[in-house]
Amino acid sequence: MNPYVFPGGVAILTGAASGIGLALATELARRGSHLALIDQNREGLERVAGELRRQRLDLQVTTHAFDLGRTDAIPELTEDVLRQHRRITLVINNAGVALGGTFDEISLEEFEWVQSINFRAVVAMCKAFLPTLRAELSPHIVNVSSLYGIAAPPRQSAYAASKFAVRGFTEVLRHELAPHGIGVTVVHPGGVRTNIANSARVGSGVRLTALEAAAQRESLNRLLRLDPAEAARLILLGVERRSPRVLVGSDAKAIDVLVRTLPATYWSVINRLLPGRYKVKQ
Repeated sequence: MNPYVFPGGVAILTGAASGIGLALATELARRGSHLALIDQNREGLERVAGELRRQRLDLQVTTHAFDLGRTDAIPELTEDVLRQHRRITLVINNAGVALGGTFDEISLEEFEWVQSINFRAVVAMCKAFLPTLRAELSPHIVNVSSLYGIAAPPRQSAYAASKFAVRGFTEVLRHELAPHGIGVTVVHPGGVRTNIANSARVGSGVRLTALEAAAQRESLNRLLRLDPAEAARLILLGVERRSPRVLVGSDAKAIDVLVRTLPATYWSVINRLLPGRYKVKQ
């Protein structure tokens, strides 16, 4: 495929109010893309959009406050976006939520909440915008999976299940859409410095003291080292090159090699490298 061209394109981006999404919005605007920004945090979304509009008066930046857990309402979201932009050349499904706890400690409702946002919303967004993308000459889709879409740690059954699902779904899309000239990229970020560890929900059956919970958050935050701006740069470089897969960070690359080398026993190696980091309480 020809390289993806950002100037003059129209990108729709979920999870745009913070973290990697905010960094992607900033970098997309710098590259000359019009933007349809989606997040459930209306205040944060407007703050991001206002700054981008001040920086780039030549770009159309629209905001769409929306809870992606409402997958049945995504067709209405699609209509709202297309009323304002008429066309879309790039879809980036970046939004995601996290839930801590062993499978025994989380409820099925909590498990399904994670799937609804991390996986089913990705599917629904691709389904909704695919007809619009087909009308473009060189469109592209980006679905953000995770390091936990490569390796599956304890206490992350809901999150890992959703991110492995995103990975598989995206690979199928890539095979199906390549003959139609639509590029598809799956992204596996490693430890990017975002607020995900602090904003993650904890399963209703988890019994932790406030001190234990704070220690867990601190431990996870120490793994989040990569600047979101660098993550955004790497992701969009992958889009430009039509890369089928983007591994963000040295940790993601190392874990990918480890899992492919030791597919059944990689966790024992990780446990030795990070003792106690993912310990399951008995």
